[in-house]
Amino acid sequence: MALNYSNKINKIRTFALSLIFIGFGVMYVGIILKSIEWLMVIFFILGLLCIIFSTVVYFWIGMLSTKAVQITCPTCEKPTKILGRVDACMHCKQPITLDKNLEGKEFDEKYNTKDYRNSLKNNPNNK
Repeated sequence: MALNYSNKINKIRTFALSLIFIGFGVMYVGIILKSIEWLMVIFFILGLLCIIFSTVVYFWIGMLSTKAVQITCPTCEKPTKILGRVDACMHCKQPITLDKNLEGKEFDEKYNTKDYRNSLKNNPNNK
């Protein structure tokens, strides 16, 4: 069974979109409970907070996306953006790395963590 990789930018955008739908769902629960006014107000405020947080996440990933490295995917030959040392193509989900030391290795998200980079600095033979 092949693993299905996903681009980090797309994951965060999906999370932000789900926050919008969660916010609307919480507000609909508030409409159902309109006979209890204080509870309705609480659900409306919680729904609004979800939507505001979604806006913050969209703004943050937009700023992050402008700083991401844009390359052409070797498989589908479409432009894609990479965050970190390893990522997946936005279109064909092909694992991609710009680090020559990681070429040919099994795709693993741990290569993007600070702990992994620190372990390489402390023990350079651990490549």
